[in-house]
Amino acid sequence: MGASLTRAAQWTTASWEGGELEAPPPMNDFLLGEILRFAETFDSRHPREAEHVFKEPLQWRTALAASDFKTGYDIRNSDVQSREKDGDGRPLLQLCPPAVSVRSFGQLSKLLQLAGDKKLGEVRACLQENRGLVAKILGRRFADVLEDAGGRSGAQSLAGAEAEVELFLLLQSVDERLLEQSLRGTPELDPAAVRAEVELLQRLCDEGERRALKSVRHTSDYEFSNGHSAPPGGQQHMDICNLIIEPCDTETLHVTCSTAGVFLTKQGQEGGSERTSDVFRDLVALLKSRSPHFAASIKQDFAVRELPSARGTRHVESVEAEERGQRHGPREPQEKNAPEKARVQRGPHRAGGKKKYEPCPRWTSLRRSSSNGEMKEPMSGDLHKRKAGLGAKGKMKGELSVSSVPAGLSSQKIKTPAGGDVFNESSSESEEEEEEPERCPESNVDLPSEYWQIQKLVKYLKGGDQTATVLTLCALMDFSLMQETCQLAIRDVGGLEVLINLLDTDEVKCKIGSLKILRKICHNVQIRQAIVDMGGLQSIVAILDSPVKELQALAAETVANVARFRRARRIVRQYGGIRKLVKLLDCVSGLAKLTAKNQERDVEVARCGALALWSCSKTSRNKEAIRQAGGIPLLGRLLKSPHKNMLIPVVGTLQECASVENYRIAIQTEGMIKDLVKNLSSDNDELQMHCASAIFKCAEDKQTRDLVRQYRGLQPLVALLSKADNKHLLAAATGAIWKCSISPENVTKIIDQLDGVRLVWSLLKNPSADVQRSAAWALCPCVENAKDAGEMVRSLVGGLELIVTLLKSTNTEVLASICAAVAKIAKDKENLAVLTDHGVVPLLASLTNTTDNRLLCHLAEAIGRCCMWGSNRTSFGDAGAVPPLVHYLKSKDSAVHKSTVMALYQLSKEPNNCITMHRRGAVKPLIHFMGSDDAALQEYSAGCVRNIARLAQANRDTLLYV
Repeated sequence: MGASLTRAAQWTTASWEGGELEAPPPMNDFLLGEILRFAETFDSRHPREAEHVFKEPLQWRTALAASDFKTGYDIRNSDVQSREKDGDGRPLLQLCPPAVSVRSFGQLSKLLQLAGDKKLGEVRACLQENRGLVAKILGRRFADVLEDAGGRSGAQSLAGAEAEVELFLLLQSVDERLLEQSLRGTPELDPAAVRAEVELLQRLCDEGERRALKSVRHTSDYEFSNGHSAPPGGQQHMDICNLIIEPCDTETLHVTCSTAGVFLTKQGQEGGSERTSDVFRDLVALLKSRSPHFAASIKQDFAVRELPSARGTRHVESVEAEERGQRHGPREPQEKNAPEKARVQRGPHRAGGKKKYEPCPRWTSLRRSSSNGEMKEPMSGDLHKRKAGLGAKGKMKGELSVSSVPAGLSSQKIKTPAGGDVFNESSSESEEEEEEPERCPESNVDLPSEYWQIQKLVKYLKGGDQTATVLTLCALMDFSLMQETCQLAIRDVGGLEVLINLLDTDEVKCKIGSLKILRKICHNVQIRQAIVDMGGLQSIVAILDSPVKELQALAAETVANVARFRRARRIVRQYGGIRKLVKLLDCVSGLAKLTAKNQERDVEVARCGALALWSCSKTSRNKEAIRQAGGIPLLGRLLKSPHKNMLIPVVGTLQECASVENYRIAIQTEGMIKDLVKNLSSDNDELQMHCASAIFKCAEDKQTRDLVRQYRGLQPLVALLSKADNKHLLAAATGAIWKCSISPENVTKIIDQLDGVRLVWSLLKNPSADVQRSAAWALCPCVENAKDAGEMVRSLVGGLELIVTLLKSTNTEVLASICAAVAKIAKDKENLAVLTDHGVVPLLASLTNTTDNRLLCHLAEAIGRCCMWGSNRTSFGDAGAVPPLVHYLKSKDSAVHKSTVMALYQLSKEPNNCITMHRRGAVKPLIHFMGSDDAALQEYSAGCVRNIARLAQANRDTLLYV
């Protein structure tokens, strides 16, 4: 009941700590009625909390007499004492007319029930004479939390009896409800409307003798990012700005404009200032009441003009309106703190001219972002300071100098703060994914109460001291920050900038709290991009050097979550982040320490470092940077860890980097294959999947395939095929089996001893395209290297029909792998006959219009193999497969050339197909391929040209004899 009495109630002076509740305003009557209902029924609704004894008694002048009290009280003359007493023997209620003293809610409820029609007056007197209400009931520490943190504050962090905490939560809940209900529907001032009215009044000061005012000026030239110029202390009381107005006929007026209205204050008072007048709806109304000259001037000379009512204009920066959950038209999330606009310049202030206000550098950077997310910063190496957030204290908000990295350079060297020369790769990594697109949320969606509560807390985060900041951070962490609504609430009110600025302070607790929030909310794509745009990633990378282990772990985990798009990964490398992350892997000096309980924090640091390297390793240059920083042996050492949560990011990093040949060689020589095989038998599906993926990439080398067999890795790989409900694990396992099956020795092991082919073939029925693709690729070497491949395939009931059916897939990768499998299976005549009966020819022919080179290569080979049965050559010609194949000869892929020429050679054994080839211009490229260094390509080209020439010669001979 602190915020509602402070902000919503109307007192005879501006501060409720000095003055009385005004009788006439209906808002006071509403508040008194609600508080009365709460207190009168408290003992029946909350019996346990009603027994709690106040820290200090509530005392006031009462209109009750001894005759009003009945059973349960000791009455002596005019004095009354309750029979209920506290632990020190003091009565919980004591009446010595006209004073009354109450020490519990139970006795307060009974008093109000006995008061009859006097109860409303008792509540008014109690509130007026007990200013620190919550402090008297629960103590100062609870009152500070309620007054400073607001919203869902950190009550859980307050040590004390359970009853005290429960009572605190009750008071907090009713305080929020009263504030919301009392302010709902009440029009508010907002910075834009106040600014417009001030500028108009300033123009009225420049009309000579006809002027309505002498001057209107602000007490502060600085304007915060939310449009307020009042000091942080005043903003906590919802003040917008403080003005000094000089009328022509009265003394100088000191005016405060707040969201509740406009009122006069004592001279020199700012921030929670003491009100010395009634509250007016706007500046014009106040000036009319104080300056007859102004009122006459307005009426006489400006009757035609309609001065803007400060309550007539709504603006998205009206923070308190959002706290109450009110909506005024469609809401634009990015407009919350007006990051796209410079701070508005005011009118004339003092004899010194106008002063221009610039936006925060972080928002300037955000504004310069192009549509694809790349930073458009000036081509300069100058350092610039980043301002702290709204109301941040100088001692709390440190400054960080960051270097402007020109994003327009694609190949120029840039000297980074890490001390190394790197190349800007803004256009060089086309093989990697682009930045994730930003999804704009719908503007008309009803937002939950958490959204407004979080925005309220962020407001306090901007203006509080160190203690308030830590408490507010704790309160924010109580929310479900993984929910998008909560994440965007922090961003929309400007909380990201404050959280990032906290990282530049010297206060460890503030850094920890900020990172704990950032690591969760940066799971959101928009938040990640905003953090990078504001330069926050550089601050996070800098914390990796901190001597505080917890800070290192949190910073590394946050980097892991942010560095999920290319620009972020590049920034991590350019600011020395890769080297710092690799260094974190070395925080555990040996395996013995790795398993010790007293090294849990070191293990967590190493785990988070590996997690960040995993995210960064998706960039080719970062992979090389990890290798140069000595990351491979450290990852190899951590691979022996018994901690599964450590192994997952370590193996994930290794399997990501294994696409590079240098890494594959290092993984083999460092003895990591044995550990990868060992972890295939883990009971963690994710770990098994990454191990299988690492083996899949490393098994390109024959020695690695032999090591997998030597360490008995084939058995667990085949066993993984039984986990049909995990498509990612199945895809990784079948991929590893595919690569391992390139070695004939492994195929023998898989087929003869493990029945692997049957399990792999069954995966073709899996609905996942990734699993189907990997299974088909795994079948290819098995069919090719098996001793009796034809009989093995025919023994699989329905297997060939399943293969043909998959040619109807819409997934290009699946089609390529199935065509490759058809080419291997069709080498057996009986199997080819079965495939033909199932309609393989028209399905293959229907795929010839594709433009995918990988599919082209295997499709042409499959067509060539299928031509070797019956009338399939004629069927392919009738189905129109020849012209597209001739067109394939123009491809720049040599593998496509070889398979296409082989297919054309087989098709050229049918005369009509030769005619089509000749008409389509196949002879010239075929003659060119006859000069190839590839003997097989030479042979197929020559054979095809020979068949076309023979047909032409036969036609000429026929014409000669006719």
